[in-house]
Amino acid sequence: MNQPIGAVPAAKRALGFWMATALVVGNIIGAGIFVMPAALAPFGLNALTGWLVTVAGCACLAIAFADLARRFPHDDGPYAYTQRAFGPAAAFIVMWCYWVSVWVANAAIAIGVVGYVMFFAPSVAAGTVLPPLIALALVWAFVLINLRGVRTAGWVQVLTTLLKLVPQAAVVLLGVVLLLTHPHVYKEHLPPNPASWREVASVSSIALFAMLGIECATIPAARVHDPQRTIPRATLAGTLLAALIYICISVVPMLLIPQHELAASNAPFADLFAQRLGGNWGAVLAAFVAISGLGALNGWTLVIGEVTQTMAKHRGFPPALAKENAHAAPARAFIFTGIVTSIMLLFNYVGSVAQMFVFLSLIATNLTLPLYLIDALAVLRLRSAPGAAPAPTLLRAAAAILAALYCGWILYGIAARPLLAGIGFGLAGVPVYLWSLHREKQAAAAAGTLS
Repeated sequence: MNQPIGAVPAAKRALGFWMATALVVGNIIGAGIFVMPAALAPFGLNALTGWLVTVAGCACLAIAFADLARRFPHDDGPYAYTQRAFGPAAAFIVMWCYWVSVWVANAAIAIGVVGYVMFFAPSVAAGTVLPPLIALALVWAFVLINLRGVRTAGWVQVLTTLLKLVPQAAVVLLGVVLLLTHPHVYKEHLPPNPASWREVASVSSIALFAMLGIECATIPAARVHDPQRTIPRATLAGTLLAALIYICISVVPMLLIPQHELAASNAPFADLFAQRLGGNWGAVLAAFVAISGLGALNGWTLVIGEVTQTMAKHRGFPPALAKENAHAAPARAFIFTGIVTSIMLLFNYVGSVAQMFVFLSLIATNLTLPLYLIDALAVLRLRSAPGAAPAPTLLRAAAAILAALYCGWILYGIAARPLLAGIGFGLAGVPVYLWSLHREKQAAAAAGTLS
């Protein structure tokens, strides 16, 4: 029990600190934040309170994941942490829910990117066939990139992460310039919503989708160089950097665009620049935002391939999904998850971008919560695990408790329809787990017969 679970040779550990941090930041800051102002517009200023709660909760979750990575550096990520703390059944169900959440999230990200493509290509928005086809093309483009191996995907992630910081800096700069030169504009479109903790809870549930990814440095743990130091540092640095950016840029469109216009926008930041600066500035920003979403799609494609391979190695999925190609990439895992992502995308491509995005993001958030909750509790359960690195300090234990409470708060804020959809997806994992147990018993019986 105290031996490394799913340990991998050092030769395959190609992700260093900057790539791991870029994976965290790149997956957190995707298309989500750029569609989020429209999704949160109906909640008014309660959205700001919800963001603060989300950032605080995610910081606690990041501390919990960092502590597990520090104490069990040679385990292959959350699957192994959960198995140590609560056994193989809990590990499978938790990772099954997370696995589903990632391909649902990839569908939402692809839809969000197409929303910004619509801004500078209106002909795309006019049709009913082109938007889903473009989204599908994006999904499969990054499957192909990840088939080239983790090193290639890592460099793509570093490049797109650097590019995606450009629109964030531009939004902050525009907000500061307007505050200094025309401060009255921030009072012209104040949302009328009264303070409401129910709305804050709903905002927290939606906003958490934009922060999903705090765990991403731990998922490919078997491919991270010097995991005991790299994973905790990358997790904390990436989460805090993303949180700082989110707080800075969330308030600007909310106060500068009328609430009803913001709620109906497919590309709120591009609309903001087009209104305030005119010319082609909106299209320029839309292009950078699209790049940001592409970086997230690349990072999450890498993550879902790793999760699928890990589950196959732990015998939850067919062993064939763990096989690697000549670039040490789990090729069959990438192709399989590309197919299920495509199916989810096509079945949900109805309504406005904001509506589709909110629905899929809430399902993804709901399915990620079991991983966040269980691994926060694992920090407490494994405090005295023999043979591990020193137990967490009182501060880290307190952060784990707060992270668990935060997960309960998010569950309270999720609407009924996506909650039921998430529960349905989660329950679908039970027969898969029972099938894997049956297959193991058959294999054991066959081995006993041969011996």
